[in-house]
Amino acid sequence: MTLTDPLDAKGPLGSAAPAPPAVPTGSPTPVFVSLKLALLRNGLRQSSGRRAAYITSLVMTMLFAVLQLLGLVLLRGTNHADALVTLLTAVLALGWAVMPLFFPGGDETLDPTRLVMLPLRPRSLITALLVSSLIGIGPLFTLTLVAGSAIAVAHGAAAAVAGVVAVVLTVLVCVALARAVATANTRLLTSRKGRDMAVLSGLFVAIGAQFVNLGAQQLGGKNGLSVLEPAAAVLRWVPPAAAVDAVQGVSDGAYGVAAAQFALTVAALALLMWWWRGTLTHLMTTPDASTIQAAAPRERRSSGPADTPNAPNASDASDTPDASDTPDASGPFARLLPSGRTGTVLLRTLRYAVRDPKTKSAWVTSLGVGLLLPFITAAQGNGSIYWACWASGMLGMLMYNQFGQDASAFWMVAQTISSPRDAYLELRGRALALLLVAVPYVAVAVLGCAAVLKNWSAAPEALGIALALLGSMLATGALTSVLAPYSIPQDSGYKNVVPGQAGIAWISILGGIIVGSVLCAPVLGLTIWLHVSGTHGLLWVVFPLGAVYGAAIAETGLRVAAPRVAARLPEILAAVSKG
Repeated sequence: MTLTDPLDAKGPLGSAAPAPPAVPTGSPTPVFVSLKLALLRNGLRQSSGRRAAYITSLVMTMLFAVLQLLGLVLLRGTNHADALVTLLTAVLALGWAVMPLFFPGGDETLDPTRLVMLPLRPRSLITALLVSSLIGIGPLFTLTLVAGSAIAVAHGAAAAVAGVVAVVLTVLVCVALARAVATANTRLLTSRKGRDMAVLSGLFVAIGAQFVNLGAQQLGGKNGLSVLEPAAAVLRWVPPAAAVDAVQGVSDGAYGVAAAQFALTVAALALLMWWWRGTLTHLMTTPDASTIQAAAPRERRSSGPADTPNAPNASDASDTPDASDTPDASGPFARLLPSGRTGTVLLRTLRYAVRDPKTKSAWVTSLGVGLLLPFITAAQGNGSIYWACWASGMLGMLMYNQFGQDASAFWMVAQTISSPRDAYLELRGRALALLLVAVPYVAVAVLGCAAVLKNWSAAPEALGIALALLGSMLATGALTSVLAPYSIPQDSGYKNVVPGQAGIAWISILGGIIVGSVLCAPVLGLTIWLHVSGTHGLLWVVFPLGAVYGAAIAETGLRVAAPRVAARLPEILAAVSKG
């Protein structure tokens, strides 16, 4: 039999087989740009609510950008304007670097693994991704802000040309930085930890807003923009702020310094592109480590003991489990907890705080804001040691809507509650889990404020008031968890109340805070009386009395709420299962 080359084969009519299609050699950049526009257009078509939200955010962002542009233009020619624009550019670049870690859903093209099956070279791929990334609200806002910064420091024709170069370089560095960071952390952003980080984005915004507020107050002082000079002296050599500062150098005639700053920014852009290309290549050619780890136990189970050299027979192997695959559920920490239902509930609550994204978000936000507010006010010079009570209030609010945190899984808890005693042990375990963290946390907040304000004499009374407030919040939280439970949506990282229950949530929280403050009044009244009467030597008594009063009022609240929990289990389950 004669073998024929398949490439020389003839068709049924004797004609030659069609040649394979030519490999496209054009740039994929236009395709990616049209793809980005199509994603934006189709996203707006999904729902009217999403379209309204996008238009509203676009209008608000551009309004803010235009106002900043006008402000920067008005600063043209003023002293220390160069320091302001340098610092502003550095903060803008920092925002581009960290935003992909907290808001990965803002750009659906941030995940390059969706393009892994396309026959694209890394160089053409990153070029197309970089150009398509210039489309959106973020790049438009950055362009407006950087253009205003360049106008504020550009004087003369040469400086205007340098300003155009600086604007282009700054925008490219910001976008490339965001893309490189997102690509390097793609596996993290698409994992459970990445979703947890997205849930914590509210805390990131709150902390950033406080630092912006602190900086604005410093700028409003008698020194004005001159307070920015020390930071600007360092940041003017850090890209991309170096490119904007180079415009001021050209205006002053320092062409050598400006050329060095431009060269540094170009080098930083090249380094970012090189890093981005390396991480992109590694991401597109390397399997996910979590997938390999998940498949490994299945492979071991499928191989069986017969595939293992010197292994015993199957019956012996099945009777002897591998100790490395058996988790130690007790652990050293669990053995320190009280026995019975209280210890079990305490451990379960702490595990929820670590593993559940919603619960973790509430804990981290409370811990962050509880320390941020007193220390920010103390740093501003107008704070008081009593601001440390924010720590008690923020952690005490975690006791509110305890059963709503369980969502529909509360039915498993309800199955184990058959008497007021069971309900009391359930509530006590949850309260002890909060106290295990809250008591040392409140102590750190009070002592930290005392150290910052150098007011150690007021630390005992402040700690006593804070502990009394914490106990009052635990008592009211236990009662509102029974009387006004509500559902927490599990399918959204940014909503904490399901539609239709927002009023219940607000009444529960605000009412509980007011009642908790009233319950704390005896300790607060004692402190005021000791100050007014001049018996300052006895102010230390507020600390033990506040601790005892807080423990007593918390215990009273738990005992009052327990019978109501046992009596309202169906109502609570129905209220918390709507998410």
